[in-house]
Amino acid sequence: MNAAVPVVTPRYLRTPDAATHLGLSPRTLEKHRCYGTGPVYRRLGGRIVYAIDDLDAWAARGLRRSTSDPGVGIVYPAKRRPAEG
Repeated sequence: MNAAVPVVTPRYLRTPDAATHLGLSPRTLEKHRCYGTGPVYRRLGGRIVYAIDDLDAWAARGLRRSTSDPGVGIVYPAKRRPAEG
């Protein structure tokens, strides 16, 4: 008798898989993390992980219906932003 192996859906992705989920390179996602312009992440032990819901929420901030649509949020490029003040 073979017991069915349960399929586990991951809740967290490490950087390479998170980048693939977003259609970015891992290096770009790392830059976003360093500059504070990317999705929120968690540090579990020595590992950086991203919740899939957080990745999707960050990507949704860039949702636009046309080029003139200001949208609901901003997805900044992966570079240092000038200090706001």
